[in-house]
Amino acid sequence: MHSATYAAPVSKARLSAGHIVSAIPVLFLLFDSTIKFPAIDPVVESFSQLGYPVSLAIGIGAIELACLVLYVIPRTSVLGAILLTGYLGGAVATHVRVGSPLLTHILFPIYVAALVWGGLFLREGRLRALVPLRS
Repeated sequence: MHSATYAAPVSKARLSAGHIVSAIPVLFLLFDSTIKFPAIDPVVESFSQLGYPVSLAIGIGAIELACLVLYVIPRTSVLGAILLTGYLGGAVATHVRVGSPLLTHILFPIYVAALVWGGLFLREGRLRALVPLRS
């Protein structure tokens, strides 16, 4: 049995807003993932404070970057958003574990995930059809 979800076309204004909202977490996550490769001093300090060996920085950065690439490709954007949600959930768990401040550290990955999904919701009609918000 084949099931299809049909959605109304996305207006130019909504599409533009979606791209702008999506650009914020994309730029942040791109920066965050790429600084893990050279393992600069802030990354080394951060990993130490969070209780992770610095040797994991490249692998974690590569996973984050791979999820981000999936998110920015239109055909795989929903899969990328799902994977980024899991990645960011791990960041929340890490900050809870080490006792980081709530609003600035524990909830920050949730803010990023909200922008990821908000931007995708604005630009992807099929997602709006699956998650209809009514006024």
